[in-house]
Amino acid sequence: MATEERTKEILKGLHDSVYEFEEDDAVKWAKTALEEGVDPFVATMEGIAEGMIAAGEAYNEKKYFVPELLMCADALYAGLDILKPAIEASGRQAEVKGSIVLGVVEGDVHDIGKNLVKMMFEVAGWTVYDLGKDVPLDKFVEEQIKTDAEVVGLSALMTTSMLAMPVVIEKLRAKNPKVRILLGGAPVNPEVAEKYGADGYAKTAGTAVDEAINLLKVLKEEELGE
Repeated sequence: MATEERTKEILKGLHDSVYEFEEDDAVKWAKTALEEGVDPFVATMEGIAEGMIAAGEAYNEKKYFVPELLMCADALYAGLDILKPAIEASGRQAEVKGSIVLGVVEGDVHDIGKNLVKMMFEVAGWTVYDLGKDVPLDKFVEEQIKTDAEVVGLSALMTTSMLAMPVVIEKLRAKNPKVRILLGGAPVNPEVAEKYGADGYAKTAGTAVDEAINLLKVLKEEELGE
């Protein structure tokens, strides 16, 4: 088993290899993590996922652009390919897992944030139904009914397209009052999410999974209380 100091070194190696888009290093550190007895779930969430979150922040600050983010994602998946089988074999998964329909609302083609969120959910072991960008509003409802996903994540990067969100929420609620709805995107904030009737708001890709897990916990508690 790796010492605490060595574990930190391995997690930093995983983080940096993703942030610096070094696929070979991501593979090397992922293998090292397994060889030295680092929990593969910890290596994933506190190593490669944190590196991707840092890359997303660099993108928001305009230090990185789309090509860099795509290369970071390649490094993340290279590490994940090594770690995922070990996570599955260990039986250790995210504390609560669910399924989510994700998409960028109609009229908006900005999907970098949504793609980062998708990646985080995949890393956490969720089932993701990705509708992509510029998604017709009824498509969210159809997909939720088809997949019976517990959470629907709506993203918008423009204030004009953001106005479609309450329309989708109303349509979703009409069909399935229990579905949990999570909003994200630059013009969205907690006040907007509340005003539109959503259940939660994700400020960043890194917080989206935690927020969705909290929504699921509440949903499960409500079902138990019925």
